[in-house]
Amino acid sequence: MILNKEMIKERLGQNLARYFSVSLAEADKDQLYRTVARTVRNILLEKRKEFNDKAVKEKKKKVYYMCMEFLLGRSLKTSVNNLDIEEIIEDILSDSNFSMEDLYECEPDAGLGNGGLGRLAACYMDSLASLDYPAMGFSLRYEYGLFKQKIIDGWQTEMPDVWLPGGEVWLNPRPDKNTVVKFGGRVAQIDKGNGRLEFGLVDYTAVEAIAYDMMISGVSDGVSTLRLWRARNVSTFNMNSFSQGDYMVAMEKDSEAEMITKVLYPSDNHENGKILRLKQQYFLVSASLNNIIRDVLRNGGHIVNMPDVASIHINDTHPALCVPELMRILLDDFSLTWDVAWGIVTRTMNYTNHTVLAEALECWSVELLSGLIPRVWQIICEIDRRFKDEMKAIGQSSNLGKIAIIDYGTVKMANLSVVASSKVNGVSALHSDILKETVFKEFNEIYEDKFINVTNGIAHRRWLT
Repeated sequence: MILNKEMIKERLGQNLARYFSVSLAEADKDQLYRTVARTVRNILLEKRKEFNDKAVKEKKKKVYYMCMEFLLGRSLKTSVNNLDIEEIIEDILSDSNFSMEDLYECEPDAGLGNGGLGRLAACYMDSLASLDYPAMGFSLRYEYGLFKQKIIDGWQTEMPDVWLPGGEVWLNPRPDKNTVVKFGGRVAQIDKGNGRLEFGLVDYTAVEAIAYDMMISGVSDGVSTLRLWRARNVSTFNMNSFSQGDYMVAMEKDSEAEMITKVLYPSDNHENGKILRLKQQYFLVSASLNNIIRDVLRNGGHIVNMPDVASIHINDTHPALCVPELMRILLDDFSLTWDVAWGIVTRTMNYTNHTVLAEALECWSVELLSGLIPRVWQIICEIDRRFKDEMKAIGQSSNLGKIAIIDYGTVKMANLSVVASSKVNGVSALHSDILKETVFKEFNEIYEDKFINVTNGIAHRRWLT
């Protein structure tokens, strides 16, 4: 794609007229910010199509990166710098009363991430695009970021991080990618004969996952896509209750569903908070895996060849439920045998660990998992049973307390991630050594080639410009 002043100026003028009915000289600062952002976003959408078409033609393997947060910062400055069009737009804006710096200040930081975990994820998306790797990130479209801090009367006060009014211009709705996630219910078992059993959920609660895409430009031809999921109720609106004035009952199901993507990292020091966090994690992996498998099949692949065309990366243990969820899909939806399905999972998954503190390694109670995602819970139990049998067979019985997936009423998500992943890495040489020597010492002795190092870094275009 050739980007020049004439083309960009024409598009800016068209978007100003279409969305605000003003000219460049008449537009105020917010109108100009939204128009420039929309124009840049559309350029990235076109560039992404060209890049994806080329990747499909060349049969390149695609990276799918799952993380509960992406600390993107502001998209406008990063995008115009990576596209090398900042001077062009600045020149065009000379016909207005504003500069690019004025427009940069209009954009809020995207409320999608908070710390090192999200910063690493954002930098990987930037780097993958710059190195021309086909890549897609998956996360949630939070309505509110973690929080904003204000000092009121000398005290630190937490305020809602409202980012969407200025940030939504970067979100490209993808209704063709929407899917449904199922919670609760019970597992129904059907005997198909010849010793074959089929499993499915009944009496479940369905939540629709609404897809939005954000474009992340590299400095080359590459463009990464960050797909964000918003939760919406699937059930029919309770018109009868609403007509009778019982508005809270009428809106109850809507509110319950939308709560899943309301806030980044809801407090989990109470039972409702734990339930909400687990819902967020399963909602992310279930919706994302549905899309990944569609990609694999749409591009001419067969499900058994998934490891050859897709690499799924789980950043920390928040997306670790993608291990049993992918097993569920392969077993229940594609009717694969356990061994074939497990082979696909273990050749497709990879895991980045972010902490060496034992108390910070995520665990979930058996009671919570079995109630909220019962079929996935059954599969976790079977993974654990088979893993323990394998370890006993090779003389690792004494280490089961440390390496077991289910232990004393809890599911150890880090252990699940290690067992199911092709590769496991820390984020620095020292960190990776500690994982091998202490945190996952027993695993490292069992799986000699599984642990590698990937040194954490920064995308200087994103953070130092």
